[in-house]
Amino acid sequence: MLWPFNHFRKPRTPLRGTIEAIYGMIVTQAREPLFYRDFAVPDTVNGRFDLLLLHLWLVLRRLRSVEGGAALSQGLFDHFCSDMDDNLREMGVGDLTVPKRMQAFGEAFYGRTAAYDMALTGGREALAQAICKNILNGENIEKARLLAAYAETAKVTLDGIDETMLMSGAARFPLPEKVQP
Repeated sequence: MLWPFNHFRKPRTPLRGTIEAIYGMIVTQAREPLFYRDFAVPDTVNGRFDLLLLHLWLVLRRLRSVEGGAALSQGLFDHFCSDMDDNLREMGVGDLTVPKRMQAFGEAFYGRTAAYDMALTGGREALAQAICKNILNGENIEKARLLAAYAETAKVTLDGIDETMLMSGAARFPLPEKVQP
């Protein structure tokens, strides 16, 4: 009988459509087969998760400089957490284990974003080292350099997108095959 009152639990965000569009853009880009085929990202649950985090970080980083970006960033992060929770449950993870796994996802998110933020100040090689460690399991620094070049190109592309276009969810990542190392 409590179902009519569920809408009081969590305020609805007026940016829901935008959040879903931006998150969809992130997921679509993270699923691009080229990353797994040519950039040596492991085509595993962990590899896909790490590539998703890289793209989420790029977008959240850009939103820092946008008016109203904090609310959108929080909504985007909340949507990411909800998606991860849903995925765990679809994979059959039990109700008692989900919170522990979600905590691990949060720690991974904050650890990687801090590493990528710090690496940006050290240049492409520092970013390549962080990507190699976090996405490529510490192997294949050459492919990590290619991913770092892609991340830098994506950063520049996102930084150059008009705020209105970004806030509307109409932004796009660059094509990975167009990246020059």
